[in-house]
Amino acid sequence: MDKFSKNIVLSACFLIISLLASSSCAQNCSDYRFSNNNIYTACNSLPALNSFLHWNYHQSSHTVDLAYRQTGVTASNWVAWSLNPGGGAMVGSQCLVAFRNSSGLLRAYTSPISSYGTQLEEGPLSFKVPRIAAEFTNNQMIIYATIELPNESTSFTHVWQHGAVSGDTPLMHSTDGEHVRSVGTIDFATGLTADVGTATVGSRNRIRNVHGVLNVVSWGIMMPIGAMAARYLKVFKMANPARFYLHVTCQSTAYIVGVAGWSLGLKLGHDSPGVQQTAHRNIGITLFVLATLQVFALFLRPKPDHKYRFYWNMYHHSIGYTVIVLSIVNIFEGLDIVDPEKKWKIAYAGVLIFLGAIAVLLEAFTWYVVLKRRRQSAPDKQRPHEANGVNGA
Repeated sequence: MDKFSKNIVLSACFLIISLLASSSCAQNCSDYRFSNNNIYTACNSLPALNSFLHWNYHQSSHTVDLAYRQTGVTASNWVAWSLNPGGGAMVGSQCLVAFRNSSGLLRAYTSPISSYGTQLEEGPLSFKVPRIAAEFTNNQMIIYATIELPNESTSFTHVWQHGAVSGDTPLMHSTDGEHVRSVGTIDFATGLTADVGTATVGSRNRIRNVHGVLNVVSWGIMMPIGAMAARYLKVFKMANPARFYLHVTCQSTAYIVGVAGWSLGLKLGHDSPGVQQTAHRNIGITLFVLATLQVFALFLRPKPDHKYRFYWNMYHHSIGYTVIVLSIVNIFEGLDIVDPEKKWKIAYAGVLIFLGAIAVLLEAFTWYVVLKRRRQSAPDKQRPHEANGVNGA
């Protein structure tokens, strides 16, 4: 057999194997018999995590009766299937969850996800779920539900997952392998489905990570350093006017970088419109407003001997320190949402402790220098008075 013939045979074999595999998947989906004798006119073999979705779409009521199946799970696993009306992946998902609790009872409920640090707490979804139930047999979890489709649409992003359960608390699912591919699009009316793939999810994760890094570096590190430069370098006479320019450069750079990170945060929020307003988002908007006021206040800065300079200083210092405090609080809020490895939170806490220790030392040194100069200047102020007293006598 020549090389050309071998290639034809190999190609034919590959095609036959692919068709058999597809046929097997289709059979596993459409030919499945449910224990409650439910019949679904549409089904789809999902591309990850041994999962299948069966449904009946009712156009008159704009509702869907569905059954989500996931095989290869154990009694100590939770299983979830969700729609994301905002088109995102995990954040903004409206979940149907099922697991066996510590009492051995099967629990099925709804859970909206507003952050990456979720523990799938029970709560109402952004659309109605008149019915939800679950069944677990032979290492297979099935969630039955009726949902009222939101936004007068039939096409959505859907996400599915599973993870371990500790007592009555679902733990975080794995973040590798098929767990990052368990997202796609589905149209309940036409039956068309598509695999979103890892590219979109990876892109969103990169934006989230860049958003976090920019904000930590700008608001959380550069802003405090700039404030420390302004406060503690002024006791060194030779540091003027370099102290002022160092302060302005550091804070201006932090503002520019921080606004870039803030803009990425707005994009993340825009891509997940189903997410409720969070403290992290609200604090971020407040920070942007206050920091922008600080920038514009520079153009209204009175001269040192101006009668309003005292009030301008009060404004500038109070807004500046408020921005720093809120920045630190919001960075930890963001870390709680993303829920990364503990080393990142520990690393930032270590940076704050280091900067705080330097600030304490510089504060003590500043007061030492100020008090020393006051003691030295006191005799100089008293000499003319004493001389006048002698002359007057």
